[in-house]
Formats: sequence, structure tokens, C-alpha cells
Amino acid sequence: MDIFENAPELALEWHRAGRGAALATVVETWGSAPRRTGAMLVVSGDGEMMGSVSGGCVEGAVVLEAQDALAEGAPRLLEYGVSDGDAFAVGLACGGTIRILVEPVGSALDARLLEQIVDARAARRQVAYVVNTADWSRAVVSDGYDTRFAMDRSGVEDDGTTFVHIHNPPLRLIVVGAVHIAQALLPMARIAGYDPVVIDPRGAFGSQARFPGETILDDWPDEALDAVGLDARTALVLLTHDPKLDDPALHRALNSKAFYIGALGSKRTHASRVARLDAAGFDAAAIDRIHGPVGLDIGAASPPEIAVSILAQMVRALRRGA
Repeated sequence: MDIFENAPELALEWHRAGRGAALATVVETWGSAPRRTGAMLVVSGDGEMMGSVSGGCVEGAVVLEAQDALAEGAPRLLEYGVSDGDAFAVGLACGGTIRILVEPVGSALDARLLEQIVDARAARRQVAYVVNTADWSRAVVSDGYDTRFAMDRSGVEDDGTTFVHIHNPPLRLIVVGAVHIAQALLPMARIAGYDPVVIDPRGAFGSQARFPGETILDDWPDEALDAVGLDARTALVLLTHDPKLDDPALHRALNSKAFYIGALGSKRTHASRVARLDAAGFDAAAIDRIHGPVGLDIGAASPPEIAVSILAQMVRALRRGA
């Protein structure tokens, strides 16, 4: 989890340490705002900040507002226009407008609610933090916003006053097969916000020398998947070409809510895979969830290029659906 994603955890840590903490969250955007709705910045009582709400355009002003909010113990809504010049400086073609909610922890935002959010994130449970900016009532809920959970989309409801901040479990990539493509795919996926895991019972493949700093499981894929779990925020990529390794993993995946399932192999290899799954009792709708041959057809040839095509297909499945 990077600095742009761990604001709730950091805010709770700073609050417990007695430093004071305020969470600033983007609640609405218009135009080409630099950061999407739900982006967070945490500010300490002594002015330290982590995270981002605008890509650098208005952070300084938000820090001052957050410190004032901490002194008053009250929330506030801020609105900023991001000029075309500032937007260009952070890589955008034109500017926009952002509205930011600032909440001091312990006064405006009850620390117990923040603890619920942090605990749910640690347990990979989806929750939504719901704030009514008219009466400042707040709640942490786990259902009632199915579309927002599915689209991973925070925002203001039609009433214009209820802000729903979606906290989905972190994205996770599980790769079966510690091969050359995996060596390129894991760091790319980490940069894109995924927590990667590689599974391979073959010790010569799944080693720290080949995957420095990564989580490596040397169990058989079905046993490893039973241990780590497959949920709606997980992508599974199979790279071994070996039915003994891939097929048990596929059986687990097709009975899960994994948002992406990809399997390496030629069209002929995939046809054989489909036949085996059909014989195992999986219907056509289930089998059609598999992206095989894996990756978008961009003419990829080298392992890094194939990794790019896989990651792009994962993003498309996540954001646009299978």
C-alpha cells in the first residue's frame, strides 16, 4: 500500500500518538481535476502531510485549512479551481474544480469510525464511509451501495449532501508460474497499485533471487489459493503452460469472484484447456471468464511486452467489466 492509499491508517496512527490528524478527501470534481474522487491527504497537527488531493496544486492551502480545522475541532468543505497552468504542471491538458472535505480525527471524525475503516481494510472487507454534509451524521456500512462498490467509485449521492467514500480491499494480483513474464509483470502491477503474490512449487523458479522482495508461495496452486483466498478485488494470471499446475488453480478461480482470470497459451492450448474444463463440469459461461490467450492483442513478443498486455487487460476488466 503506497502513500496515496494509506491515509486512513496513517491518520489513526498520528491521532493515537497524540500528534493530531485531519483527513482531507476529494468529494467532488468538475473538469480535468488532477485527483479522482476519494483521493486523500492526511495532515498532522504539526503540519506534516502525506498523500495527495490535487497532484500538488492546492496541497499547501489544504494543509493550512486542516490545521485550522484541528484547532476548531470542526469539519469544513473547501472548493478550489485548478488553473490550466497548474493542471499542465501536473500533466493535465486543462484545469478543473475540486471540492474537499476536511475532518479532524477525534472531534469531527470519531476515532472509532476510523478504526472500523482501518480494521476492514486490513481484513480485506469492503466498507463505505458515509457522511451527510448537511447534518454531519456519519456511518460505516458494508452494503447498500452495490454499484459504487463494483465500480470502486466514491462520490456524492443525488441528494447533493451525502458523500459515500468507498473503501474496497486493495487490489491483488496472484500469478501462478514464476517465469520470465512474471518477473516483468509483478513490478509493473505493483506500480499500478496491486499487491502481487507469485505461486510456484518449483523451487528453482520461485526464488528471492528471481523475485527480490516479493511474496512467494511454494505450495501447489490450489492449496496456495485456498490459503490466500480469491475475492472480487483479485486478478489471477496463470503462466505455467502446465495443466497439472494451471487446472487446479482454474477450478478454484472459476468458483470465485475474481474479477480477472488470464491464462497463457496459444489458441490451440486454450482449446485443450476449455475441453478439460468442460469435461470437469464447468459450463460455457464460467469458462468464458478466462482470458486466453492472455493479454490484449498488441503484437507483444518479449516478456515485458506480454506483461504490459496482461496488465492492460486487467485494468480494462477492472474498470469496464469483463
